[in-house]
Amino acid sequence: MTVDFAPFLPWPYLAALILAAVALAAFGLWRRVRGAWLRTAALAAFCLAIANPSVFQEEREPLSTIVAIVVDRSQSQENDGRREQADRALADLKDRLSRFPQIETRIVEAADSAETEAPSTKLFGALATALADVPPARVGGAVFITDGQIHDVPDVNQKLGFDAPIHGLITGKPNEFDRRIEIVSAPRFGIVGEQQKMTFRVVDDGAAPGGGAEVTIRLNGNEIATEHAEPGTDVPFSFTVPRGGNNILEFAVNPLAGEVTEVNNRAVHVLDGIRENLRVLLVSGEPHAGERAWRNLLKSDAAVDLVHFTILRPPEKQDGTPINELSLIAFPTRELFVDKISEFDLIIFDRYQHRGVLPILYYDNIAQYVQNGGALLIAAGPEHAGDDSIAATPLSAVLPATPTGVMNEKAYFPRLSDEGKKHPVTRGLEGASSEPPGWGRWFRTVDVDRPLGQTVMEAADGKPLLVLNRVGKGRVAMLLSDQGWLWARGFEGGGPHVSLYRRTAHWLMQEPALEEEALTARASGRTLEITRQTIEGDPGQATLTYPSGKTDEITLTEREPGLYKAEVKTTETGLFEVANDELTTLVHVGNVDAPEFKAAISTEEKLRPWAEKTKGLVRRLADADGPVDLPSILPVRGAVRVADDERLSLRMTDETVLKGINSLSLFGGLFGLAALLFLISSTWYREGR
Repeated sequence: MTVDFAPFLPWPYLAALILAAVALAAFGLWRRVRGAWLRTAALAAFCLAIANPSVFQEEREPLSTIVAIVVDRSQSQENDGRREQADRALADLKDRLSRFPQIETRIVEAADSAETEAPSTKLFGALATALADVPPARVGGAVFITDGQIHDVPDVNQKLGFDAPIHGLITGKPNEFDRRIEIVSAPRFGIVGEQQKMTFRVVDDGAAPGGGAEVTIRLNGNEIATEHAEPGTDVPFSFTVPRGGNNILEFAVNPLAGEVTEVNNRAVHVLDGIRENLRVLLVSGEPHAGERAWRNLLKSDAAVDLVHFTILRPPEKQDGTPINELSLIAFPTRELFVDKISEFDLIIFDRYQHRGVLPILYYDNIAQYVQNGGALLIAAGPEHAGDDSIAATPLSAVLPATPTGVMNEKAYFPRLSDEGKKHPVTRGLEGASSEPPGWGRWFRTVDVDRPLGQTVMEAADGKPLLVLNRVGKGRVAMLLSDQGWLWARGFEGGGPHVSLYRRTAHWLMQEPALEEEALTARASGRTLEITRQTIEGDPGQATLTYPSGKTDEITLTEREPGLYKAEVKTTETGLFEVANDELTTLVHVGNVDAPEFKAAISTEEKLRPWAEKTKGLVRRLADADGPVDLPSILPVRGAVRVADDERLSLRMTDETVLKGINSLSLFGGLFGLAALLFLISSTWYREGR
């Protein structure tokens, strides 16, 4: 209750009036004038009436005490019945707290961190967010229901923003153990074909039985080695980068019987393969209009080291000029096709014919080069249909098509075949979707027998134009016309010769993105994007294996000819495996070095420093196989100064909220008037006697 004044006169005038009244009252009392006390009372009442005093009384309502319950919903809680323990503890704790009307609970469900981060358990961040709108004085405490593997525990010397107990109710079982594997050091990039070194380590957490471990190592899904490792010891490992782009190394350690989880028995490292400059040998049989198109394309590619020879003087050309007076460079056939043939990634014969420049044995050497993984491109012209065609040499063993000896001299628009519309080398070529195609015509092609492999482009009357084929470990392509230069020169609007030539060359050099049968997957946040490239028709469903071991059948939908895709949203993080037909691929969702997949055993140690500082309690919810045992609740008025080993202490708040104010004017209205009249009348009456 408070008294407030709202005077009818300004305070200076009121003060003067009060001083005058005090002086008069003092004089009367000093001189002992009859009725001085009544005059003094009347003057006081008059001054109070002018001061207009009022009595105010506040109506307040006690505020509730906020208790936060932070429930760990991270992926590690899926282990060994921990989620069931957490659910039971949450239900029991809510029931017990509901018996205290002055306590208000806030439930915080804390899952793995955001998609763009490494999966981790961040409970303190979730707690701070949940209590951001709560005054510190109203916070009665925080109870964490977790396995104890919290990755954002602040330093114990930091401030949380409130002064109340921190409690931990730990899921899991005592004496847990777990075996895991981790990458200690590894390169992020590596040159294709060169060796790279890395180090891994097997770690035993908790009361593990110990003993050595066998680690199986896979590269892009293929097993490449098995290593023996002693727990806690760094193990070096070397491997050769097989391809450009992403290469996924998977290290899998044999599980221990009874360990908490097998999810962290695999570790993944993603390495980007970088190709050194590709070495291409271009051999032109003679100068011609299309020779410059091939040369310009290959020279413009910074990733290509080009070696180009043009046969200007074949052996049969004899004009009497002495050899020592010729300015031409002799064709180093032995050096190129015997000594250093394996150093080339691609050999191109551009309108080349057998005229005695290459010994017949060298063609067999080129065929073996292809069988062993090399790449050969034949850009054919009229010479390929003649008597000196290289198809009449031992090279024919790897060529996908044999010429009939006839040239088809007919204007035509090069068109994609049904296979070509699906093949990544030719699919989506600019201008291919219209009829006739939106590019210029060609005028001749080499007639061949029915070719092997895939005919992805056709000439007049459906004749083969571009043929792709695999031979042994290598690849061969045949472009059965020498008139691609018409597109390069812009004839009738030109055409996509750069895309066509470049894709063909890179397919020959086994670029993964141009494989006609391929299964790939990539992660975008928590969404898996599965892509199946095929020229064989509907590939059916893909099988997706999650890190937890469960499997799903995924329906693939055709987005473009020969290109089937699917998107899968997942809450799990870790290594996923996708399989379709005989193809498999791996993809990792989340950070490959995520804290969530490191230590997996439940622990009381991370929360204990905070519990000791705030007089809280940390204890397990259950013994080995016992039921959930929840401690009782202890409300405490004022600061919690003593920790209780058996009960959850909660600091009760004294905060209130103002609901209303009642006011009473003491000398206002009839009451004030009556008081003044009574005192004045009493004065008059006393003086009248």
